[in-house]
Amino acid sequence: MTKILYFAWLREKLGAAEEDVELPKNLATAFGEKNQVRCAVDQDFASKTTPIAGAREIAFFPPVTGG
Repeated sequence: MTKILYFAWLREKLGAAEEDVELPKNLATAFGEKNQVRCAVDQDFASKTTPIAGAREIAFFPPVTGG
């Protein structure tokens, strides 16, 4: 289990200070190589600073992907 902590206004909006989440076992393997995974938020390429608040879709994919 991984503990996720929420502080300040996040804690108030979510109504919880923390939660325990079971992460998939292959998560570390899949995301271990940072240069090997790209991200898009609402079908636009994202960077490390792209906000995800209000996003309807977050996608992860390799730098080169086919059809």
